[in-house]
Amino acid sequence: MEVISLERRIKEKYRPCIWMQAEVVRRKDCLSNYNCHACSFDRALRRVCDENAERIKQGKTPEGKHGQISFWKDRLKKRPPSNRPCLHHMKGRIDFKVCSRDYRCEDCEFDQYFDDQYTVHAVVKPIDCIDIEGIKIPHGFYFHKGHTWVKVEEGSDVRIGLDDFILRILGPLDHIEAPLIGKALVRNSVDILLNRGENRAGVLSPISGVVTAVNTNVRHKGRLANQDPYADGWILRAHAKNLRKDLLTLLIGSETKDFYKKEMNRLYHFIENEAGPLAADGGQLGNDVYGNIPRIDWDRLVRRFLHT
Repeated sequence: MEVISLERRIKEKYRPCIWMQAEVVRRKDCLSNYNCHACSFDRALRRVCDENAERIKQGKTPEGKHGQISFWKDRLKKRPPSNRPCLHHMKGRIDFKVCSRDYRCEDCEFDQYFDDQYTVHAVVKPIDCIDIEGIKIPHGFYFHKGHTWVKVEEGSDVRIGLDDFILRILGPLDHIEAPLIGKALVRNSVDILLNRGENRAGVLSPISGVVTAVNTNVRHKGRLANQDPYADGWILRAHAKNLRKDLLTLLIGSETKDFYKKEMNRLYHFIENEAGPLAADGGQLGNDVYGNIPRIDWDRLVRRFLHT
């Protein structure tokens, strides 16, 4: 299967909206790079579809021009199986491929495979990291003081995850709960939940926006984030509402180095206050501070470093 290059897509320029390809509307070009969950046109048509569905449920017939509008997935399902294109083909990413899941992308192994292979490793995989007392910090990432990272991908789309520092402090996680696709994120609000045994912790969102993808792997196996926090361990993708403004509140470059040096000092002082001066082993941070030092209280640890 041929993956269509970004250069070819830019050269061709023509990007028909998904609703147009499903023949719901006559003409509409995509202006959001197929980030449908962040598209006002998509939201407007979905709202009309919901209203029509509600009228039909009440035994009424939808009337007028809007009454003819139905959800693009429902339109495509009426086509012969061989003429139901995969959503990735409709977005211009691959050559023609038939959808075999009735457009239930969340249950599609190919969709997960495509996202992992062609988005995560191509865009997110950090090339170079700096080391601050054993903590890995990749170049080109923005960091929130609540220990999340932001990687700008394309336009106002970002990927979000947890930094190496907090994952070493809290240790291996059982699972990570993120908002569902289409849900809103609010900067500095608790939108992500971490779980380890009976312990839970809320994480502040570094930006405001709309969730466009969720890493289902860390939902079930949170320790994947511990193993590879800046690539396979990502938590969610989002379309930022005001990315430029949000980025001004985050740390990058030399600011990041200074911040993590201070955080390391705060951590060692915290450990000494909680468990005594011998708890900080040689000045190096291990992979599971909470698990290796039983006298540390989870709630105080979370409040101190996640600010929740």
